[in-house]
Amino acid sequence: MQRPMSRRTTRALSAGAIALTAALSLSACGSGFSGSGSDSGSGGLTSSDKSLSVLIGSSGDAETAAVKSAAAAWSKSSGTGVSVQAANNLDQQLAQGFASGKPADVFYVSTSSLAGYAANGSLLAYGDQLQDQGDFYPTLTKSFTVDGKLYCAPKDFSTLGLFINKADWKAAGLTDADVPTTWDQLKTVSEKLTRDGRVGLSTSPQVERLGAFMAQAGGALTNADQTKATVDSAANVQALDYVKGLLDDGSMKFSSDLGESWGGDAFGKNKAAMTIEGNWLTGAMSSSYPSVDYQVVALPKGPKGAGTLQFTNCWGIAKDSPNQKAALSFVEKMTSTDQQLTFAKDFGVMPSVESAASTWKRDYPQYAAFLDQADVAQGLPNKAGTSDVVADFDSKLGSLQKTDVQTLLEGVQKNMAAALKG
Repeated sequence: MQRPMSRRTTRALSAGAIALTAALSLSACGSGFSGSGSDSGSGGLTSSDKSLSVLIGSSGDAETAAVKSAAAAWSKSSGTGVSVQAANNLDQQLAQGFASGKPADVFYVSTSSLAGYAANGSLLAYGDQLQDQGDFYPTLTKSFTVDGKLYCAPKDFSTLGLFINKADWKAAGLTDADVPTTWDQLKTVSEKLTRDGRVGLSTSPQVERLGAFMAQAGGALTNADQTKATVDSAANVQALDYVKGLLDDGSMKFSSDLGESWGGDAFGKNKAAMTIEGNWLTGAMSSSYPSVDYQVVALPKGPKGAGTLQFTNCWGIAKDSPNQKAALSFVEKMTSTDQQLTFAKDFGVMPSVESAASTWKRDYPQYAAFLDQADVAQGLPNKAGTSDVVADFDSKLGSLQKTDVQTLLEGVQKNMAAALKG
């Protein structure tokens, strides 16, 4: 799992790599990669006795070791060799592989990269051939569907939750009954927690965090099928005006205003009593801030109810792979219920299949809030060009307190509308 800790940076890298991939692929082949691959729409998959190559964008040593172990077990049972490499720069290495006509057979794909790889013919759209396609959370398969085709299997996912420092909570005279379930209550506890040199709430100034408030107000950056930009909707204005109000009264500060690159460090260093982050923060708390006692709860409901954001990657298969049949078998093993629960234990991810939900929540009851919000989670747009619009939006949100919300959203609306038109 790649933590979207500084998603502004990762989006910029992804956009550049996608452009590089497209340019190199056009110069190499003229119209994408046909090679020995076959269109999944015909039902045919290439097959050979060659070993599989797998390229991952690992979150660290634990994930790399876990994937290598799972791959070795699959290799032993299937009789097909496999090698797993953790990329130093996933998008760049994928681009180079595609340009040379020798891409990895299987690899991680982010939602922001999907459209570019699909458009230039790099990916096999194998989703319809997954045996357990219906077991994936619908919001996740939607994130990896382009023009009605499910391109790849979601490998795991994350949602946003509200982290609360239990010592700060108690010191402010708050109890379990005060855990906020509405915007008004979040404002109240944020104000009470702003004391002793710390702010009540902090998070990074990004759509990837503040977009949760938009979802709770009934908003989104586009309509459901991504044919129309809805950035400047009344719901989104209401959401950012609410955030701006928290900033104005001093009960919330962006992590950048606290000298930190993300909300996790602001929370871990006790510069903020609460933060809005994903389940990747639990690992960071264990390794970097083990003395902090905290709890995680669902994000408060907004005017239109519950809402959060989701982040996910999928297992891509190269359309140019000479062994797509084995690649599909490998992916199905990696996304099986038992294997995903093993990955959850090994490096803290949340399974992408609904069949694993009850066991995961039993094993990790302290983090159940993340999975309980799966049904109300929104993904960010995945059409070509939209990631650049989001990155530009991110660059402007740090100055939200000094910005007219309506004017800001109208500018982003124009850019998003242009991106959706292609």
